[in-house]
Amino acid sequence: MITLAQLEDFFAETRQTRDSGRANWNIDEECRWSYFFVDADRLKLLPIAEHLGLAGYQFVGTLDPDESDEDPVFFLRLDRVETHSPASLDRRNQQLYGIAAEFGVSSYDGFDVGAVDGP
Repeated sequence: MITLAQLEDFFAETRQTRDSGRANWNIDEECRWSYFFVDADRLKLLPIAEHLGLAGYQFVGTLDPDESDEDPVFFLRLDRVETHSPASLDRRNQQLYGIAAEFGVSSYDGFDVGAVDGP
């Protein structure tokens, strides 16, 4: 589970990346946040996409398992353009952990972030 302390470190490191010129977007402004769910059964992930789609998340797709994995899993990616702080992202993560449990999938696997117009 991702902790608030880890999120605070993540935000600080991302700000340093921007300050050094290695990123051209600001994590403290509106960003494209990608959220990931994992399960061995792709079909179990799709109801989450439908559920969160009603809440403004964009279904990006599912990623197939790597054939070399001993325990292959599918990843569901959902995006949402929004602004977060470490505390608000922690609340979002807690909500998404709950959704993973509610829908009976293996896990909510975390997030990625980038520019609003990014991939």
